[in-house]
Amino acid sequence: MLPPELPPLPSLTRAEGAVVDSYLEVVDLLGRINPARGSDTYGALRAAQALTGRAAALRDALTLMQQRGERDLHAATLARALRVLDGERRAARVTLPATGNGATKE
Repeated sequence: MLPPELPPLPSLTRAEGAVVDSYLEVVDLLGRINPARGSDTYGALRAAQALTGRAAALRDALTLMQQRGERDLHAATLARALRVLDGERRAARVTLPATGNGATKE
């Protein structure tokens, strides 16, 4: 059985695509660093070390947009792109898990 077909990615400029990709990479790293979801310090340390490079890539993509005169972030279009790329699930790893999912009430 084939997996359901994803909706098409909206048209993005190259810089917008770089912003979306870099943003999701930062989110993924933050999810690995999240002490409420992690299991070992080494993995979190490696993710934290990588975070600076990915944050710089995000900054550079936004700088390029600014330099090219792309002044506005088209939130609805970018949100559609993030959803197609599984951004909601990926971003959820940055938040605190609900109590009852291994987390304790304090």
